[in-house]
Amino acid sequence: MKTAHQHIPRKRFGQHFLHDPGVIQKIIHAIAPQRTDHMVEIGPGQGALTYPLLERLDALHVVEIDRDLAAYLQSREIENLQVHTVDALRFDFCSLAHGSRLRVVGNLPYNISTPILFHLMKQLECIQDMYFMLQKEVVERMVAAPGSRDYGRLSIMVQYRCDVESLFDIGPGAFKPPPRVDSSLVRLTPHTQAPAQVNDERLFEKLVTQAFSARRKTLRNALKNLLEPVQIEACGIDPGLRPEQLSLQQFACLCNQVIVT
Repeated sequence: MKTAHQHIPRKRFGQHFLHDPGVIQKIIHAIAPQRTDHMVEIGPGQGALTYPLLERLDALHVVEIDRDLAAYLQSREIENLQVHTVDALRFDFCSLAHGSRLRVVGNLPYNISTPILFHLMKQLECIQDMYFMLQKEVVERMVAAPGSRDYGRLSIMVQYRCDVESLFDIGPGAFKPPPRVDSSLVRLTPHTQAPAQVNDERLFEKLVTQAFSARRKTLRNALKNLLEPVQIEACGIDPGLRPEQLSLQQFACLCNQVIVT
């Protein structure tokens, strides 16, 4: 069996293993785990965060798709560690909640970070908060405000469901092998009350996705199969504006103007 030190990072899993002790302690401090927290780590890899977390928790669940790494963690026979060898994109995180809300942490693979985020957004009823290391560019899109170049579908859909805070940046040297980009640690806290009234969340996602698939077009043209200009104007919005100029609340208003037949 391979040990963690012998494991060769697999490109198909987007593996970049955290190793910098200073960064690890900074992340642990930000998470501030409490002994009785119900915590899940996605992509534990070689255990850089796993072991410091275990020192502070009664129990920890980890979700690891790489069978070799999962087997290595299981071979350590740590009593308060439960390893789930499964794809996080297909995992029912709420199955671990058992009446309590989960705290989710992880170093997410850059190539599937957005799909994992959207998968977790569907399970927020059992999640207390989330801390992820992500590509800095992705975090900038998540926290972006209307009118900025980074503002788009990801900004709106994440901010609709969570309070989003970029905590600090992490350089490539903190990982082995080092990625070609900077990373950031982001904190996501599900809203106790949605920041906007949306009558149909699926329609809301469809409208936002369609708007930003043609972000250089005006709203009049980008949404012409969903809304008439008069419906856009009913929200106090100029149909000649571009999607990146609208707030989350304005997109919610547009969604609620769509007549579903």
